[in-house]
Amino acid sequence: MWGTAQVENGLCKTRWSYADSSGLYDHRFRFVFLKFEANHNRMKNLALHWKIIIGLVLGVIFAFISSALGWSEFTINWIDPFGTIFINLLKLIAVPLVLFSIIKGISGLHDTAKLGRLASKTLLFYLVTTVIAVSVGLLLVNSIKPGKLVDDAQRLDNRLAYEIWAQDNEINVKDGQHYLKDERYVDRVAVVQELMASEVPDASLEAKMQSAKKTKDAGPLQFIVDMVPSNIFLSLNNNGLMLQVIFFAIFFGVTLISIPRDIAAPVINFVDGMNEVFLKMVDFVMQAAPFFVFALLAGVISKMAGDDPNAVIEIFKGLGWYSLTVVLGLAFMIFIFYPMLAQLLVKGMNYKRFFRAISPAQFLAFSTSSSAATLPVTMDCVQDNLGVSKETTSFVLPIGATVNMDGTSMYQAIAVVFLAQFHLVDLDMTQQLTIVLTATLASIGSAAVPSAGLIMLIIVLESVGLNPAWVAIIFPVDRILDMCRTTVNVTGDCTVATVVANSEGQLNKDVWSKLD
Repeated sequence: MWGTAQVENGLCKTRWSYADSSGLYDHRFRFVFLKFEANHNRMKNLALHWKIIIGLVLGVIFAFISSALGWSEFTINWIDPFGTIFINLLKLIAVPLVLFSIIKGISGLHDTAKLGRLASKTLLFYLVTTVIAVSVGLLLVNSIKPGKLVDDAQRLDNRLAYEIWAQDNEINVKDGQHYLKDERYVDRVAVVQELMASEVPDASLEAKMQSAKKTKDAGPLQFIVDMVPSNIFLSLNNNGLMLQVIFFAIFFGVTLISIPRDIAAPVINFVDGMNEVFLKMVDFVMQAAPFFVFALLAGVISKMAGDDPNAVIEIFKGLGWYSLTVVLGLAFMIFIFYPMLAQLLVKGMNYKRFFRAISPAQFLAFSTSSSAATLPVTMDCVQDNLGVSKETTSFVLPIGATVNMDGTSMYQAIAVVFLAQFHLVDLDMTQQLTIVLTATLASIGSAAVPSAGLIMLIIVLESVGLNPAWVAIIFPVDRILDMCRTTVNVTGDCTVATVVANSEGQLNKDVWSKLD
């Protein structure tokens, strides 16, 4: 008996032959190989967003299993680093891609008036969606009142601690009530003062408060000053200075179309070539995205859970109503508001097309918690799947990744009111309108990196006279909620890019056929 292998039409076949008294018979045993080949082809043809979903789910499952078996240290040391490598690769591509994409987009306009119109539409849509997101957040938190669902005794202690803090810092109590002067709470005041005195300062919290103080103390035009780089090479070295890169790219692109075309041609060709190179880098990185996403999620949850998988569940139990309120608001933006906006303003767009087009960017945003890291993939999805022109994609999305933070703004509004409710502080309508304004402006300056919203939240808390140290209360669930709100930010960017492109006649609807 012997066997031989051969390949026919891409399928591996094995022929087994044996001889007996009746002669030589051939039997082909291909079942295992055909089944393997069919499964392999099925996986190859699976859409990228499904592969990423599988990576997400397997990452979560693996994290809980490794935690239950006491392998969290192994996961953190040997699997999580690949997630960090993935984010680093995306950040590596993001800044040069933004630079060359914007220059390429502007160099193809031939009309500075069109650029001004594009910019005004982009900023107007981003501003409107941010205000709506904050308003929805305030409506939800005032309806559900998650802070009032906490134990009353705990809320009373929190209120006393707030008044002691306000007294020490010479700040007027917001609602005009004074629990410290109430004789019924004399004993509790002593206990709360003792607890406050024994608290050890959190180094990470102190660093965030210092950063927030620096931002708050800056002048009213500091935002514009920070946009203009003094050294573009230093700006290219720092993903947090994306606005400076965008400013330089716009300035460079406008200058490029202002000089004779024959002189500008070599530079334009160079920019076009570099842009294609970085887009190809995105393709290469995304081939391995499902595996990297698995590593990211496994690492994030392992760090939260340690060797006790119930720790994550307990964290969410303690802040359950707050987390639910935030998630409901973010879900409304993703599944109702943005698709509805796209369908109303872009003829022919429907729910299925919208989500099939941008789902890879959404899942990647959820995994990385960074709009900047997700930007290369967002641009790829919007251009290739939604049919937005290169010039619109190159201009609208980099700006969106920096200034459009709808999810972050909503979270800040909900978090501030929740923390006030948690401390028995009733904020009036004026103070809540202050939150809308501050959260909207703060979102513009919020870096497109994980947990940058916490720094902006400190500023929003201070704007209504509340203790900025309260952000420590919501630290435990911030990472997971950050993943959710980044998904909202990226979805908002995609929606605005599509709407703006449609209004400018820069939307190729023929590509939608592959989404049906």
